[in-house]
Amino acid sequence: MKTTGVVRRLDELGRVTLPIELRRSFQLEERDAVEIFVEGDSIILKKYISSDIFTGSREDLVEYKGKLVSKQSIKELAALAGLKVIEE
Repeated sequence: MKTTGVVRRLDELGRVTLPIELRRSFQLEERDAVEIFVEGDSIILKKYISSDIFTGSREDLVEYKGKLVSKQSIKELAALAGLKVIEE
């Protein structure tokens, strides 16, 4: 893990501000979503990228009832339900 040398304090609500240099480096804009991971005694922040709710794929996504599903997952679910998929 690479250290940045930056130290920040939590505010009374448990928030921490990321320095502008880091936000620019990772193309983080105001209101962007950030995923939080825990590994051992470390907290890892990662820019959130939408993905298929079943496979984690990030290609050919379709939104259905507020969830993202890849076209491949849709095809597999249709086959599982016994439906034929006709490709255009």
